[in-house]
Amino acid sequence: MAKVPAVKLNDGGKIPQLGLGVWQVPDEQAAASVKEALAAGYRSVDTAAIYGNEAGVGAGLRASGVGRKDLFITTKLWNDRHGYDEAHKAMDESLEKLGLAYVDLYLIHWPVAGSEKFLDAWRAMVEMKEDGRARSIGVSNFTQANLERLIDASGVVPAVNQIELHPGFAQRGLRAFHARHGIATESWSPLAQGGVAKEKSIVDLARKYGKSPAQVTLRWHLQNDLIVIPKSVTPARIRENIDVFDFELSAADMAAIDGIPDGKRLGPDPEAFGK
Repeated sequence: MAKVPAVKLNDGGKIPQLGLGVWQVPDEQAAASVKEALAAGYRSVDTAAIYGNEAGVGAGLRASGVGRKDLFITTKLWNDRHGYDEAHKAMDESLEKLGLAYVDLYLIHWPVAGSEKFLDAWRAMVEMKEDGRARSIGVSNFTQANLERLIDASGVVPAVNQIELHPGFAQRGLRAFHARHGIATESWSPLAQGGVAKEKSIVDLARKYGKSPAQVTLRWHLQNDLIVIPKSVTPARIRENIDVFDFELSAADMAAIDGIPDGKRLGPDPEAFGK
C-alpha cells in the first residue's frame, strides 16, 4: 500500500499530499468510491456542501474501518452561506451529513465576485478552528487580491488555497504569493479534465516511464510541492492515481511539462464567478 507524504501547514497541521476528490460524484456513488480509495491507501478526501455528497462520503468513511485520527477530511462553505451566523450553521450541517465531530480542513469555496461577505464567513471560521470543529481553515479559488484583503482584515493567514492548477495553467504568480505567505497550494482539476492525455510531452514521458499520462502529471504536481486531489469513481483509476510513488521525474522532464504553453481556465474565473 502506498504511503502518501504529508505537507506541513502554517498552523502546524499536516495534510496528505495526495487525496481523493469527489466533485460531481453522486451521493449514492460516493460511499463506494471513498471506501475503495481508503482501501487503496488514500487517507484524504475532499468534498464540499455544494457537491451534495457529504452523506455518501461519511458512509464511505464509516464503511472503510479506518480510524478517524488517520483520516483527513476537507469540506467547503458554499457561496450563499457567507454570513457570520450562516457560516456557523453551514458547518454544523456539513458535520451532521458527514457524521463527524470535526473536519480537518474547512474552506471558503469561492470568494464571490463583487462581495466582501467572505470576511464575515472567515471570522466565523476562525472561531470554528478555536472551538475544534475545524482543525485547519483555508480558502478555495481566491485571487491574490482576495487573499490580501482577507489577511489584512483578520490577521489570520489561510492554511490552504485550493485553486485550478494543471500543466498549461500553472498559476505561477499566485503560487509565488502563497510561498511568501506560507499558504499551501492545492490543485483542483489537476489532470485538466483528462486533457493531459493529449499533451505530447506528457504522453512521451508516460511512455518513457511505463506510466499513464495521469500518473506523470500527478508526479509533476507532487514534485512541485503541490497538494493534489484527483477525482475518479473507477476502482482501477483510483488505484492508478495513488500508484505514483515508485518513480521520479528528472529536472529535464519537469521542465518539459513546465514548457507547455499557458492556456485558458477550464473552470470559472474567480473574478467573475458568483455574482
